[in-house]
Amino acid sequence: MSVSPLVWGLTIVLILGLLAFDYFFHIRKAHVPSLREAAIWSSIYVGAAVVFGVAVLVFGGADMGGEYFAGFITEKALSVDNLFVFLVIMASFRVPREDQQKVLLFGIVFALIARTAFIFLGVALINSFSWIFYVFGIILLITAGNLLKPEDSGDDEADNFIIRLARKYLRTSEHYDGDKLFTVENGKKVLTPMLLVMVAIGGTDLLFALDSIPAIFGLTQNPYIVFTATAFSLMGLRQLYFLLDGLLDRLIYLSFGLAAILAFIGAKLILHALHENTLPFINGGEHVPVFEITTGLSLTVIIGVLLVTIFASLFSKAGKAHAAVNNARRHAESYLDLEYTADPAERERVYQELMDEEAAILAMDKKYRDKVKDIEEIREKVAEAHARHAEFTAR
Repeated sequence: MSVSPLVWGLTIVLILGLLAFDYFFHIRKAHVPSLREAAIWSSIYVGAAVVFGVAVLVFGGADMGGEYFAGFITEKALSVDNLFVFLVIMASFRVPREDQQKVLLFGIVFALIARTAFIFLGVALINSFSWIFYVFGIILLITAGNLLKPEDSGDDEADNFIIRLARKYLRTSEHYDGDKLFTVENGKKVLTPMLLVMVAIGGTDLLFALDSIPAIFGLTQNPYIVFTATAFSLMGLRQLYFLLDGLLDRLIYLSFGLAAILAFIGAKLILHALHENTLPFINGGEHVPVFEITTGLSLTVIIGVLLVTIFASLFSKAGKAHAAVNNARRHAESYLDLEYTADPAERERVYQELMDEEAAILAMDKKYRDKVKDIEEIREKVAEAHARHAEFTAR
């Protein structure tokens, strides 16, 4: 079903309006959003995406509506996985907690721009070369395989090629100046680390787009559905970051679930490519009669895999121990970092969360908490945070 330019225009205005509202009413004044604020606004954005999907279902039909929801759920799941990397980048650059919202909004806007460019490039390639489905399918199968590889330590994940170039050629200060991109140091105007953080987020977004766009093209080739499902999956990602902070480590099986989904969509793309085949060295350039996966089956598989993954993670004793220990490490590092926040109440909140996590860890089975990677190093970091807090209260 084709979409009129008027509908395209109204949709773009709606999305830009949501982004502007997010900036002027929530981010312009730096603050740490409460759990209640994050939960309310995350629910509002998910609700808006669902309402939009219902409108697509009513005006576009069952197939179009099904494609939208399948695309939205897949992209949302991939976006949650992206939050892990955002978390690493924030920690690597020691971004003050109250300024993280602006960085995340920049990441969302940049991701939307990058994905839009990839969407129209993908549409052009699909219209010109039907064999591009083979390429998309192989990309997703490779990505699924990479997700199953053992994870390396995340310490260097933010130190990518783009960041190394930025550090080499851009003169930056050692310290933040609020959320400013420029500051004055020794009488000279220099860049702050905030710009490097945004470069890191932007570079990461480009890499994410290489995976997410082929994934959604495996579910629908309608550019309007691809664009809106992608855009609404990014809306509310900032609130979700703060809402899931502390729970992200709990989803220890998420990478397996995403690998299964991407492999499924990759296989679907290759089957579709065989059905539309024009390559002369495959079946003499003729279409191959193969089973084609329907939108309904795709939606069922995606939802089913995600539900199994989430419940397995949440009810796993190993997952609980992994989450609690890594949260304790993160709280300890945040407390020890004097640049983490200028708000004494926020530092006290972090220390209290550290205490709560420790109490939860001690109540767990020792065999699970001792299996967490770098457990001894984490224990040393927590002990150092306690010592620093004791010094502070003794003054």
